[in-house]
Amino acid sequence: MKKYTYSILITIVIIGFYFAEKKLDTNYYKGIKNESKQSSNQPDFNYLPTSTTGAIVKHAYYTLSYSEEHEQSEWVAYRLTKEHTTYNNFKRPYFEVDPLVKTKAASWKNYKKSGYDRGHLCPAADRKFNKEAFDETFLTSNISPQKNSFNAGIWNNLEKQVRYWVKKEKELYIVTGPVFKNSTKTIGYEHVTVPSHFYKVILKNGKQPKLICFLLPHKASKKPLSSFVISTDELESLLNIDFFKELPDTIESNLEKSSSTKGWKFINF
Repeated sequence: MKKYTYSILITIVIIGFYFAEKKLDTNYYKGIKNESKQSSNQPDFNYLPTSTTGAIVKHAYYTLSYSEEHEQSEWVAYRLTKEHTTYNNFKRPYFEVDPLVKTKAASWKNYKKSGYDRGHLCPAADRKFNKEAFDETFLTSNISPQKNSFNAGIWNNLEKQVRYWVKKEKELYIVTGPVFKNSTKTIGYEHVTVPSHFYKVILKNGKQPKLICFLLPHKASKKPLSSFVISTDELESLLNIDFFKELPDTIESNLEKSSSTKGWKFINF
């Protein structure tokens, strides 16, 4: 009888934790949801790329296209300004499942003991100007499996390089994502795909627009960041995605066929 009673109690506790977690996931974003209507975060220029999945989710401080097949975003896009680089020592929140992904984003639990970091696509350090913005980067739709040697190394250097650039350029539009081509490894019970590469496309818009595109193999590297620059046309062919499609055709064509680093000053790490 005791054994039977314990079994019932354990079952009740497990069910209780399940519904508590679901409630937490939903309530987490409730207070931030209305922020997406703020005009200060919605520039007139539509900087969003095309989506191969059609599952676009607009958050307050970034927009994403979710791939249910790979259980992560195929891209995350956002506007970064000089003012956004203001530093606040916010406490890191827990990762939360993104309640706005209709097919349900993968749980952070897939990453436990997987050997891979929960690698941010929109970096938390790019959103330290505001607690809500910072917390929003810890939604699971904004992470991909990354080797620690990559995440804490060359990828971290690229993120710092972008923050260096925005202090000079004042405003940048950034699209970041994983590459799944030839990726066969997965992690966790939801089979989250481990990307083979990661990319970052950075646009300076205005009177003298410029564009730079990076494609990095998912591994540690001591090579200079400039060695990973490719043309945006090459990346578009690889991903079947059109970046910055609302730029005038002549400007878009000239920018996207170039792999030049001219006008982009690189810092040493």
